[in-house]
Amino acid sequence: MNDKIHVIFGFDMETDVGSFTPYYDGVKNATAPLVEMFDNKGIKGTFFYTGDAARRNPESVELVKLSGNEVGTHSLFHETVGDQLFPIPGVVPLLPEEVPFRIRKATEWVEEVLGEQPVSFRCPRLWSSTAVVNALEELNYVVDASYPMYFYRERLVPYHPSEQDWTKEGNLNILQIPNFADMVMKSKDPGLERDRDQWPLFRTKGANALMKRVDSFIKFMRQKELPVVLCFYFHPWEFIPLEKSYHFGECRVTPDRFLTLNCGDKAMSEFGILIDRLKDLGAEFHRADEFASLWNKAHDVQIASV
Repeated sequence: MNDKIHVIFGFDMETDVGSFTPYYDGVKNATAPLVEMFDNKGIKGTFFYTGDAARRNPESVELVKLSGNEVGTHSLFHETVGDQLFPIPGVVPLLPEEVPFRIRKATEWVEEVLGEQPVSFRCPRLWSSTAVVNALEELNYVVDASYPMYFYRERLVPYHPSEQDWTKEGNLNILQIPNFADMVMKSKDPGLERDRDQWPLFRTKGANALMKRVDSFIKFMRQKELPVVLCFYFHPWEFIPLEKSYHFGECRVTPDRFLTLNCGDKAMSEFGILIDRLKDLGAEFHRADEFASLWNKAHDVQIASV
């Protein structure tokens, strides 16, 4: 696999602006244009639905399924199921003992709409944990595309995690896919180093700015003689026009500007450019589940029955 550049595009199908609004305008209005772009470009990807998003938007799930793209899971209500990396007001992480129930319930809700059990998962904000990975293993998930490379900075390629520590290699069947980050640049964010992360550079600075990071990462990985796997995360709400602030309930929420900057047509245009630039490099595009099968076969991984 070292000879190819492998790309996994994942869309986190959730409420608009993450947990900061109760609306699903992105899921309702951006699914069809994104699927159409994938069809036109001849690529496939994975759409990770919260259980609530799937239940409230069955037509979106059906469209993704019929298009040949993968439907995965993204928690129940976009809650923090894993280890919190930084605090968000009003967003309280689940207790570890709550995690198995919530993931099982999320899986059931997506399965009810999809007609089959999803096998790929991504945690909201890439905040996974050992409890999450063990719960996914119990439910026969194939992929957890949650590892934030920018934060842990240890895993550069997919791996099978340990049941004692999800950030370490072990013998679990599930494949952990790290999300791409620029591991060459000098971070200006001590501790968290979130500026290494790829998101949302494609729309705030443009596809070409993101490709500079991609090119740097490819060179870095090839010098190490490691396979190049680029796992990206996006959100449907990035591809519709957003308000600068939202009022609902008893408050007004004003997201930081980077969350809403250039959402809508600009994001869709830059996303198309990003696909073309990656195709120019000869990249192969995969659904998360299909990539896991390819990876396991290439590495002669024998999956034990659970």
